[in-house]
Amino acid sequence: KKVDVQFSEAECFKIDAENKKVYCQSNANNSLDGKEEFVVDYDYLIIGVGAQVNTFNTPGVVENCHFLKEVEDAQKIRRTVIDCFERANLPEVSEEEKKRILHFAIVGGGPTGVEFAASLHDFVNEDLVHLYPGIKDLVKITLLEAGNHLLSMFDKRITAFAEDKFQRDGIDVKTGSMVVKVDEKEISTKELNNGGKITSIPYGMAVWSTGIGTRPFIKDFMSQIGQASRRALATDEWLRVEGCNNVYALGDCATINQRKVMEDIGAIFKKAEKGNSGTLTVKEFQAVMNDICERYPQVELYLKNKQMRNIADLLKEAKGDVQKESIELNIEELKTALSNVDSQMKFLPATAQVASQQGTYLAKCFNRMEKCEANPEGPLRFRGEGRHRFKPFRYKHLGQFAPLGGEQTAAQLPGDWVSIGHSSQWLWYSVYASKQVSWRTRALVVSDWARRFIFGRDSSRI
Repeated sequence: KKVDVQFSEAECFKIDAENKKVYCQSNANNSLDGKEEFVVDYDYLIIGVGAQVNTFNTPGVVENCHFLKEVEDAQKIRRTVIDCFERANLPEVSEEEKKRILHFAIVGGGPTGVEFAASLHDFVNEDLVHLYPGIKDLVKITLLEAGNHLLSMFDKRITAFAEDKFQRDGIDVKTGSMVVKVDEKEISTKELNNGGKITSIPYGMAVWSTGIGTRPFIKDFMSQIGQASRRALATDEWLRVEGCNNVYALGDCATINQRKVMEDIGAIFKKAEKGNSGTLTVKEFQAVMNDICERYPQVELYLKNKQMRNIADLLKEAKGDVQKESIELNIEELKTALSNVDSQMKFLPATAQVASQQGTYLAKCFNRMEKCEANPEGPLRFRGEGRHRFKPFRYKHLGQFAPLGGEQTAAQLPGDWVSIGHSSQWLWYSVYASKQVSWRTRALVVSDWARRFIFGRDSSRI
């Protein structure tokens, strides 16, 4: 089925939710004076603009550091690496200055910073050392992390392996080092494990990879809809932005504000009980249990973590033996049974895996909107009549990878399954290729890998 789709290469600089307008300007590189601006009217708006780099207001970061966010950032980093080697290879440059120029500092020990440090190490030691043999021994890579370990969100086995491998590879890992200032040629760090001592580190290129922040026009939009105090757009479980109509948000720019069971406990009790008796039988509660688990995913997580088989196990603490379906509970006993359930609420990580699943979910919802309007397929509305139109979004974690260089990758998959080494690298290759948007891009990526294996990486300037 053909649909009318219009694509514009432009950036949004303002959203007017009240009048349903999006203000945009062209971001095409040309020699024309100014940037063309235009307005797009909408019925439904989906916001998926991602986030920007978070500098934590550290002085000098914006002026002196490279970032790892856009394609242009990667191209600029590559040019700078080549420039550093070319300049250090000049005969009139002193030995001390060569060491500074060839010192590459990476700030941030998360997945992005670790992968970049590993990739840079491979690029230098597998390709550039053959082009610049006279200065290969002067190259140094330093990874600065404010926490006590790299990859703190991964399994401890992966963290330990990554730190050991980097030590073997000659990558200097400095944990407990918080960057407080970045000058043109030096990085100032506060050594948290050494009494807060301030240390200066000379560098030739610095890369900043320490987290994400909200884009300015999203902050402006958040202030319009009463979310000024938040760090990301708050949505409900259906990815609808809270505080406005027909606006959806996904990815790094948004966070799901999962509703708590205890906020709706009265409505749940009222919806489940029959006859306004003031009490609820186990049978009546079981009748709405599936809707409760679908509406509040923390209930299912709580049952799983506490190794409870069913609702009877959940209600035992409040009522004792509840195997008999005729046993009744009042609202206070139900509150007691569900009082700790909300402790299982979790925020979703800002990863491409989350954004991809959200995009797929939202597309299915829009494609089924007319059908689900007539036949709702979501859970019961505990505060209202009928059922929700769609099932709420549920994130399914499929695992995570951490490329560590030298054709080795760490993989952490559901079920506490951890794999580290060359076999995991091939698993990463297959997953990465399968996630490409088309067969064309898949072929381009695979051919690029093949070309690198045969001829090495391209070291020419872009």
